Amino acid sequence: MQNVSQKQAAEAMPLVDVEMARFWRARRFRDMECLSASFLTHEYAPHAHDTFSIGAIESGSQIARVKGKREETGPGDLYLIDPGVVHDGAPGGEGYRYRMIYPDTTLLVDILEDVSGKVFNATPSFPKELPRDPQMAIAFHAAHRALETGAGALESEEGMLQLLAALFDRHGSAVIVPLDTMERTAVARARDYLIENFDTDIGLEEVAKVTGLSRAHLIRAFRKEYHITPHAFLTDKRVREARKLLRAGQAPADVAIQCGFADQAHFTRHFKARTGVTPGQFRAG
Repeated sequence: MQNVSQKQAAEAMPLVDVEMARFWRARRFRDMECLSASFLTHEYAPHAHDTFSIGAIESGSQIARVKGKREETGPGDLYLIDPGVVHDGAPGGEGYRYRMIYPDTTLLVDILEDVSGKVFNATPSFPKELPRDPQMAIAFHAAHRALETGAGALESEEGMLQLLAALFDRHGSAVIVPLDTMERTAVARARDYLIENFDTDIGLEEVAKVTGLSRAHLIRAFRKEYHITPHAFLTDKRVREARKLLRAGQAPADVAIQCGFADQAHFTRHFKARTGVTPGQFRAG
């Protein structure tokens, strides 16, 4: 990874003056999803990813809530969000420009093993979702730009490989599994039921019966455990499944029906609220 001086890390880019989002897949990293975007008004709804969400802000600031904690981030701050962790995001002040990648767990483990030459016998995790690390943030932008601009294969692959290994070396650890409780088991059953039946019109009473909790208790316990309501979780699951179908080349109108959305407009609104781009943009990326 290239050395970055403190002066370079402190340099600020121009403020955001236009709203845009570019989505693509890095073929050299097993079609890893990538995003570069500038947002003035767009607000992400609470959502989670099946992959890691790794990125950094180039200019401006974003206000995000991760695991129920609200925090404002700007240049020099990193996004290191594990799969399944619910988060949102909204522009702070005059908007923000940022870059993101979404590597899955298998890809990250393979990279760690390739770089270290050792078998990684744990599940990678980032205990702190929004750490401040100006040097690593600048290095991330450089590696991300190399992928976006189509730099030489060796340059772009080497830069991103070393960057991800360095990020984990500095900020990563193994997953810590919390102790179970009866309430946690109940809401886990609700979560699994929503996942298994995401493409149907599920009612709250139906889910409550699966858990043995009242409807009000279910909502309260579910939000406590996952920082999101059952309905918001279901919508997010539908969007996550829609991403897979769109990647396979299916038409947005067909995907909307298959994933349980009322209509294509409903699908488009929720999809953009969680990804920053429309289903059509995502499919073409």
